[in-house]
Amino acid sequence: MEKSPDAFRTISEVADELDLPQHVLRFWETRFAQIKPMKRGGGRRYYRPQDVELIRGIRYMLYDQGYTIKGVQKLLKENGNQFVTAIGAGDLAAVEAITQKKRAAEQARQSEAAARSNDDEMMVGAPKAKPSRRFFGLGKGEEGGPVGADGDRLSRDNRALLQETLFDLLECKRLLDQAR
Repeated sequence: MEKSPDAFRTISEVADELDLPQHVLRFWETRFAQIKPMKRGGGRRYYRPQDVELIRGIRYMLYDQGYTIKGVQKLLKENGNQFVTAIGAGDLAAVEAITQKKRAAEQARQSEAAARSNDDEMMVGAPKAKPSRRFFGLGKGEEGGPVGADGDRLSRDNRALLQETLFDLLECKRLLDQAR
């Protein structure tokens, strides 16, 4: 009786289908984090259809194309599972589409970096925290605004300078948080 294409496969079924020893599949699980069969009680492995297709792509790259394990790991890291799966399935249109998508993303990233370098200010994104209007005494009457050390009210210009300084400090904090 033939299984449905969407059915899970045991390690012996995958090994037979891909003409690989079972111990090789177990070894590849340790080398490729992308291979994650579902494990049931007793440690029995069940491979999803996408796992089998990924293993087929890895097998093709290692055995037919002569890649090393590190080479395939690098391909997976740079291009993703879909790329290796498409190669294993012989789907050249999908490989080309993934490659084009990666090139377009790289070009967009480069043009964005060039645009940023042309700007006078280096803005990486929007600040995470927005200061409240209440903090600056905006939105309240003059009697509720911030007070100076000598008891005098701050002028609108001084409040604007404080607000601008706070925004700059928040942006610096966000950039430091991103660098960590």
